[in-house]
Amino acid sequence: MREATAVSVVVTGSGSGVDCCRACRNRGRASGAGWASRVSSGAVSGELAISGTVALGSALSWPCPSLVSGVDAKAASFQGRSGFLHPRAYRTVVRTPRRNHTPGQDRFHLRSNLEFVDIVTILTMSRILVADTLAGAGLEILQADADVTVRTGMAPQELIDCVGDFDALVVRSATKVTRAVLEAGTRLRVVGRAGVGVDNIDVDEATRRGVVVVNSAGASTIAVAEHTLALMLAHARNIGPASASVGRGEWTPSSFVGVELRDKVLGIVGLGRIGTQVARRARAFEMRVLAHDPFVSSAVASGCGAELVELDELLRSSDFVTLHAPLSAATGELMGDAQFAQLKRGSTLINCARGGLIDEGALLRALDAGLIGAAALDVFTAEPLSSDSPLRTHPRVLVTPHLGASTREAQLEVATDVAKLVLACLRGEHVAGAVNAPLRIPEEIAYLEPYLRLAEHLGRALTQLAGARLDGVEVTYHGELANHDTGPVTAGLIKGLLAPVTEERVNLINARLVARSRGLRISERKLERHDSPYANVITVTMGEGDARRDIAGAMAGNEPRIVRLDGYAVDVVPSGHVLIMRHLDRPGMIGRVGTILGANDVNISAMQVGRRVIRGEAVMTMSLDEVISRECEAELTAVPGILSVKLVTL
Repeated sequence: MREATAVSVVVTGSGSGVDCCRACRNRGRASGAGWASRVSSGAVSGELAISGTVALGSALSWPCPSLVSGVDAKAASFQGRSGFLHPRAYRTVVRTPRRNHTPGQDRFHLRSNLEFVDIVTILTMSRILVADTLAGAGLEILQADADVTVRTGMAPQELIDCVGDFDALVVRSATKVTRAVLEAGTRLRVVGRAGVGVDNIDVDEATRRGVVVVNSAGASTIAVAEHTLALMLAHARNIGPASASVGRGEWTPSSFVGVELRDKVLGIVGLGRIGTQVARRARAFEMRVLAHDPFVSSAVASGCGAELVELDELLRSSDFVTLHAPLSAATGELMGDAQFAQLKRGSTLINCARGGLIDEGALLRALDAGLIGAAALDVFTAEPLSSDSPLRTHPRVLVTPHLGASTREAQLEVATDVAKLVLACLRGEHVAGAVNAPLRIPEEIAYLEPYLRLAEHLGRALTQLAGARLDGVEVTYHGELANHDTGPVTAGLIKGLLAPVTEERVNLINARLVARSRGLRISERKLERHDSPYANVITVTMGEGDARRDIAGAMAGNEPRIVRLDGYAVDVVPSGHVLIMRHLDRPGMIGRVGTILGANDVNISAMQVGRRVIRGEAVMTMSLDEVISRECEAELTAVPGILSVKLVTL
């Protein structure tokens, strides 16, 4: 429902009708919608009157399960089980034209035990636009609770022109929900993605406009895992070329001798939902399973039969390597020339995750040079794959047109999942799986919101700086902030820690659940007294001994700042690309770094050095306008006196 509504109901008679409405009153009050009961003036003995105002966005309007059908502007029949009143009146009483009807104080005739209802303001039925093909079961769920319009294949401008009439938009991968679409969708409250990836949705713009984005993240897990195994088996037994050979009239079985999966090593990069399912199935083939995921604990890995190792070891040891990592600034072109050079000779690379994880040019070079035996690809950097791409015809590459989630079961589950999530959002319910769900903290939000953003920045920075497995993280709140409920701030920290490195969508609602599922322990401390010049400081630490890393942040007015890195005082704006280098404090060091960046056409917007003692170790931070290349990073690392180089994207 979209509108606040005042409803006055008089129920005559006795029995199930009256009992039902008492239940409605109680459930309405429990929902916080402001329901109350009163006896209407003139009501006779045996009547029960219920009235109240439903708040905007309330989960319940009138909690009885029936339907409303309009007859004309002055009379309507409420048809439903036992004559119960329905929670959702249509947007208009008359069927046509709905959008032009202006509700007034009308009287409606009810069946059975319910006789008269005076509706002061007619409840509005939410309108949903389905812009891509959706399985029938999903449409049925939506149509049972909303006014649904299906318009597929629209041009971008067509979508912009019509989206303003709808409360929700449901898409798959074809429709792009751009900033312009969101600007035009002035009524939009939720965008539903029937599938996993939300690359086609401007999530940041949706968040800024208060539009919730939901996706059916888990619905295609099994389908993608099975497709991964299908590609691996197809390569192991040469299914593709053998089938093509028979189709040409040939019969040469000796040309297609394959290998068994038993006792082979499978390397899984990314041990999220899909990676875990692949591991379990590979164990059924009696394979040895290695996994690389810096943010999964050993206990979680062993639970699915995998052994955690570093990426270099995985590449050197695996007969098959399958990618299941999210696509982010940290994982873009995860497989480049350097990684292909490390692969075990004759190995097979499989990608059913994101096309951008592989440098496709480097893959072709590795295939032609014999560094890799074969590749099986379901996703590509640009889709559809160009008709002249060498990957289409390479003899050792098996390609499928993004079929990972294309099973009847997955399509059905994707559709029903997203339909239920969209309706839940329209009812005002919290949806734990939302991509960008806000956390409502009525009294504290104004105070905590800046620190929540700060904590997320600190988490993102620490994740990228650490480069190691996160088993445990400690967060300490210093200052007056320690007297507040910092739970939401810690949730923001967890979101920052995990969002860049997991396929799961982490938000403030599900952050602790996701952390727990990955074996990440979070501990909190609160210290009201501290010696920092800032009123409140958040410090995050991980690791022990030489592996210990720490980062601290504070608010400078209304702006977040990183104020300490590994014990060095700094003042860094957590935005864009920040180059962080540990180095020896020597004359000319800044000049050498600046010269290399200039030669690589990288512009510096801010720079500073933090140190404890003169000519000791120091930390140099540079805010950059561009991402540095791997070659530029290698040049910086080779400078005498530079101990480490990390590019952090915030």
